[in-house]
Amino acid sequence: MWDAPLPRTECARSTPTVTLDSTTRITAARRRRLLGLGVVLALLVVAVAASVAIGAQPLGLGQIRHALLDPTGSDADRIVRELRVPRTGLALIVGIALGVVGALIQAHTRNPLADAGLLGLNAGAAFLVVLAIHLFGLTASSQYLWFAFAGSFLASIVVFGTSSIGNGKASPLSLALAGAAVTFFLQAMTNAVVLSNTIALDTFRFWIVGSTAGRGLDVFWQVLPFLVVGVVIALATTPSLNTLSLGEDVARSLGTNVALSRGIGILAITLLAGGATAACGPIVFVGLVVPHIARAITGPDYRWLVPYAGLIGGLLLLIADVIGRVVVRPSELQVGIVLAIVGAPFFIAIVRRRKLVSL
Repeated sequence: MWDAPLPRTECARSTPTVTLDSTTRITAARRRRLLGLGVVLALLVVAVAASVAIGAQPLGLGQIRHALLDPTGSDADRIVRELRVPRTGLALIVGIALGVVGALIQAHTRNPLADAGLLGLNAGAAFLVVLAIHLFGLTASSQYLWFAFAGSFLASIVVFGTSSIGNGKASPLSLALAGAAVTFFLQAMTNAVVLSNTIALDTFRFWIVGSTAGRGLDVFWQVLPFLVVGVVIALATTPSLNTLSLGEDVARSLGTNVALSRGIGILAITLLAGGATAACGPIVFVGLVVPHIARAITGPDYRWLVPYAGLIGGLLLLIADVIGRVVVRPSELQVGIVLAIVGAPFFIAIVRRRKLVSL
């Protein structure tokens, strides 16, 4: 028997309630995002100050202010202006780039366990760095930086082109499979070169661990334009990421050019991952963990998630860099090692606490 329709009075009463509940949820989500943004920015300021102050020689706020505003060439001035400030700035922009890259890759591959290594970008950078050291004898990071960037760019072209063979569309599954194949091949080629050249092995071993130490302002200014352009492109593509998260068929029905959106996304990923890897070497776990932290605050809206991931990535890298200077003082532990030690159990905890669904 058919249910009797609700009286008009009951419908009129229920409709405002639903609207009010929806408005309340939207307001609560917006308040949570704004509050979280304020907390992240405050922590970021503290992390920047700690990065400049903490090291083998601790510095007070008065010494830092003197070095920045009225330098006289003292040892403290040189430490701040020539070592700490360039290192802090590089850690900040590289962390932002890696956080944004992680969010983009997980969105385009729809894989919650994806990072820059999945698409072969790190392997491409490593292979050309080894070739540059082996063939041309380059030893300074500012010298082989462009080879690392070119390696990431070429690897992205190969992965994107290979995944598009057949039906002409790069699906999330084909991107992941092509990235894995390219990564394994390039790693084998890298090992072959490294094992045949002792000098290449020593230099490569310092680069591959991932570090912000020993990079001056020249490296910072070289990678900054690529990272800025990559972030701008990434932020511009966030509306299409929201549509792609509904599935390719739904995205097409809503008028989204999936191939174009994915191509622009791959360009942003290449600029960001290539620049970050070229500057500091492959740094793991930032692009893997950070998007999950951001998603817990912002929800699935990529218009908020992508900038949040960038800010949290910069914060995480700065904190890890400071920890590396403290735990084995007066020596230091590279930031890549710190993140591997801290990031692995942290990510396992995330997986155990909440079920990771497909993106």
